[in-house]
Amino acid sequence: MEQYYLWFKAGHLIAVIAWMAGLFYLPRLFVYHADAAVGGETSELFKIMERRLLRAIMRPAAVVALLLGAICVVAGGWSGPANDWLWIKLLLVVALVGFHGLLENHTVQLARDLRLKPSRYFRVINEIPTVLLFGIVVLAVVKPF
Repeated sequence: MEQYYLWFKAGHLIAVIAWMAGLFYLPRLFVYHADAAVGGETSELFKIMERRLLRAIMRPAAVVALLLGAICVVAGGWSGPANDWLWIKLLLVVALVGFHGLLENHTVQLARDLRLKPSRYFRVINEIPTVLLFGIVVLAVVKPF
């Protein structure tokens, strides 16, 4: 497995980039969707865009990123107690998965024409993946602990 480590790592990074693109873009779609008239043509277009982004890009990319990330941990031999950076990084990844779940929930609500949150809320939560990504990358590259 070690001989394929760099291939696993490359696949992991590609999947993470695709997943993060969706995590950045979907809340931005929600900003505009929340302000669109219920039942209008624009609202219906946003429903299609959100559904396709989630199902065709975000879900598959998240699954591949998590699977290949786990393989990298095993193949890289990083799962020991001396790698505190990894455990903190994994905690941030769990938060990212939770954020993805939140977006899934908002997608369902907006598809049902439930406008439970204003556009301002979506503008604010749009910053969450940026903060998590910053921590994840610093921990993975710098390994400060």
